[in-house]
Amino acid sequence: MKISSAFASSLDAPAHIAVAEQLGYERAWLYDTPHQSPDVWMLLALAAERTERIGLGPGVLVPTLRHPMVNAAGAAGLAALAPGRAAVAFGTGFTSARAMGAKPATWAYLREYISAFRGLLAGETVEWQGARLRMMHPSGHAPERPIDIPVAISATGPKGLAIARELGDGLFSVNEETSAARDFSWAALTVHGTVLAEGEALNSPHVMAAAGPGNALAYHFLHEAGQDVRDLPGGEQWLTSIEHTDPRDIHLAIHDQHLVGLNAADRAAWHAGSWEAVPRTTFTGTLEEVRRRLAGVAEAGVTELIYQPSGPDIPAELEAFLKAATGL
Repeated sequence: MKISSAFASSLDAPAHIAVAEQLGYERAWLYDTPHQSPDVWMLLALAAERTERIGLGPGVLVPTLRHPMVNAAGAAGLAALAPGRAAVAFGTGFTSARAMGAKPATWAYLREYISAFRGLLAGETVEWQGARLRMMHPSGHAPERPIDIPVAISATGPKGLAIARELGDGLFSVNEETSAARDFSWAALTVHGTVLAEGEALNSPHVMAAAGPGNALAYHFLHEAGQDVRDLPGGEQWLTSIEHTDPRDIHLAIHDQHLVGLNAADRAAWHAGSWEAVPRTTFTGTLEEVRRRLAGVAEAGVTELIYQPSGPDIPAELEAFLKAATGL
């Protein structure tokens, strides 16, 4: 199982990716989150200039944010700046859509979008919303077509998995969703968490900063999926905080600081005991505990484990997690 990295798309992300390369991570993915980040293609270009080996890609691109030509041009540019290192992942959109008050894309829209994207990179003339399109980039503006860039698709359920099998080169998953991993030769899984120091408590300031954002993802996801967050520790306090928000702004309250830090509701839940869920919602534990979790997902068929570090010391989190993953 290859060990890759993912980063919130901050201004420091290119420097963090350079550290990941030095440590030996296989690939670095950046989130497509324009509501809280600079443009993902801009940051990937900067990372390409700072690195030589590590794979680079947006994970995941949200089709409703851009015309397919824009993402095709961005992917082509990355392929030129980092030859042989570019990859792309697509999804229907979770935070990147909901944080702006929009619904995720439908599976039908995603299928049409990826078909157009792949056709453009292949040098074909494609139809998109009634217009015929082709990449017309002359020499020096993009690599010659066809441009071969691996595409992973974030999918669950019959419709999504069918599209991933039809149009994708691999599967991109989160939240320990490994049930379909064996159906794909490339099965990537994104995880969060931290390696505990000897005797460190789950409610320590370090765990709050390094694993708290990943733990909060479970609360965000359950609520947006229409499920009851009160089934989780501190869920009552999380929900109370959200419900005190102006109804027009609930989506802003939920997705504030998403996978970066803890928002007001996340902090209320943490102090009410949400930290008790951290071993279930993230890969947090001692070195040996994290190592066992990694062995479990490898056994389930995951071929690329993607770790997103959080907190004030990203290099230290990257180093500790890789030590757990490789035993070095």
